[in-house]
Amino acid sequence: MNLLHANDRLGEYPSSWYAATRVALAPFPRAEGEISADICVIGGGYTGLSTALHLAEAGMSVVLLEAHRIGFGASGRNGGQVGSGQRQDQDWIEKTAGRETARALWDMAEAAKAMVRQRIDQHQMPGVSWQPGIAHGCWHAAEVDHARQNAEKLARDYGYEQITPLDQAGIRGLIGSQVFKGGDIDRGAGHIHPLNFAIGLAKAASAAGAQIFEQSEVLAMTPGAEPLVETEHARIRCKQLVLATNGYTGRLNRRVSARVMPINNFIIATEPLGARAREVLAEPIAAHDTKFIVNYWRLSEDNRLLFGGAESYGYRFPEIAALVRKPMLEIYPQLKDIRIDYAWGGTLAITVNRMPGFLRPGQNVISASACSGHGVALSTMAGKLVADAIRGEPEGFDLLADLPARDFPGGDSLRWPLLVAAMLWYRSRDRLGL
Repeated sequence: MNLLHANDRLGEYPSSWYAATRVALAPFPRAEGEISADICVIGGGYTGLSTALHLAEAGMSVVLLEAHRIGFGASGRNGGQVGSGQRQDQDWIEKTAGRETARALWDMAEAAKAMVRQRIDQHQMPGVSWQPGIAHGCWHAAEVDHARQNAEKLARDYGYEQITPLDQAGIRGLIGSQVFKGGDIDRGAGHIHPLNFAIGLAKAASAAGAQIFEQSEVLAMTPGAEPLVETEHARIRCKQLVLATNGYTGRLNRRVSARVMPINNFIIATEPLGARAREVLAEPIAAHDTKFIVNYWRLSEDNRLLFGGAESYGYRFPEIAALVRKPMLEIYPQLKDIRIDYAWGGTLAITVNRMPGFLRPGQNVISASACSGHGVALSTMAGKLVADAIRGEPEGFDLLADLPARDFPGGDSLRWPLLVAAMLWYRSRDRLGL
């Protein structure tokens, strides 16, 4: 089964709070006939849109193909959190790649956050206001110590002084839950409306000259001196092909699919909480916790609790509202009487090492995906790095592509079952409080 069609209707956004509050975007046409361009980008999420925008601004002819609608995938369904750093912490990166590379990757991540804010301001994107602050709730005392040490390390070694460690009283006063032993607050991070940001990037890319086509699912791609891309109604010839398909790569390219694994994650939106919103968050910040399968939440502009958590690894989504309500009530039992108005799921992508999956999987083909749940900023930056590499400045792209990485074990037949077994093991640790 194709993940593009397993849970959604062709050309429609899922029934989410984001879709209900999105800014207007007239549909782009379907790709038809014989088309030529310097660059063909497959995928209308942050990475693809940012790539198209940067290349169009540089004067190159760009065609972008989206199977459904712009921001249809993880870019339009995620928690909206724009976090600091990479998905792995700096200790891990230093041990894996050395201090110099760790410093470069930290600076890249800081530039990625700045790029999100810069694009919002530059293009005056409606409905995408930046809200500062992400809190981090720790379930265990050892995690509180690690959070404090991490804040001290970032201030000492990287000059980042935006994170304040919090004791148990501090975290409870900020996020209104009794379950956490402590945590921290990162004032340099933030959160946005993710679908409206994707729509804003699309409008900017189109205005810069990129040709965007929706409902144009790619059925086949052929690398080579002149890569060929085929949809049901069109054939696109280009000089360079960009795979920005994230969890929806499927069989388009087996090298990418071996490195990048799709998983499903889910979010609910409550009814508006009114004055009770202060019971959840004392400030308009976002929050997440230390579970391996992370819980994450924030308040919407109309004071709904947007709460994400739980995962699945098959094609079909489960009954979402009951699945996500359970961890929400574990953190906020005082909300047991609150109605759930929206429940939606989405497919993201992970790598074995949880760092972005950057590679060149064929002649004149370049791929960037799998920010492993840390993608609002990093996927936007990925578009610039891909564009720079195409224009002959590959240093940033190669910084990520050269990190030690490996395929998921098991080959085509066992890769998915082995991932499911591993994730279920981690889920059991979360349930047991380990």
